Amino acid sequence: MSRQIKQTYRIQRSTEDVFDALLTPSQICTWWFAQTAIVIPEKNGLYAITWGEDIDNPDYISIATISELIRPERLVLSDFQYHSKEGDLPFDTDLQLEFSLSKENGGTVITVLQTGFPEDESADGFYNSCVQGWTETMTSFLSVLKEKKL
Repeated sequence: MSRQIKQTYRIQRSTEDVFDALLTPSQICTWWFAQTAIVIPEKNGLYAITWGEDIDNPDYISIATISELIRPERLVLSDFQYHSKEGDLPFDTDLQLEFSLSKENGGTVITVLQTGFPEDESADGFYNSCVQGWTETMTSFLSVLKEKKL
């Protein structure tokens, strides 16, 4: 068994605008508070993000494969590699991240689903940080999209 995080949000933007924000490196850096982002937006493409003040020695690096990309409805990231200055995670994960978008009342409903967190208590801190992190990140995501000019 594994734990998951599932959060759903609504925004008065087109699914195309919302989907583009998930794949555009400059926007990812803004809403995800990242230092750098590299995206190859295609099936089996790359989704890599770094965080930290020093671009040459980032605090955190997350690299994933784009395992599914159905524009503008679904983006799935898998095969995560996670690196931290603090060291490797003390447990194994099989993380997968899915963004699902649908049209509703002239806007978009976006659901974030992250699966693959181990039930083991050694993963509790990481899991709880991710729950809080997704809440903060998606609040930023919605704010950036609301402010973005077309």
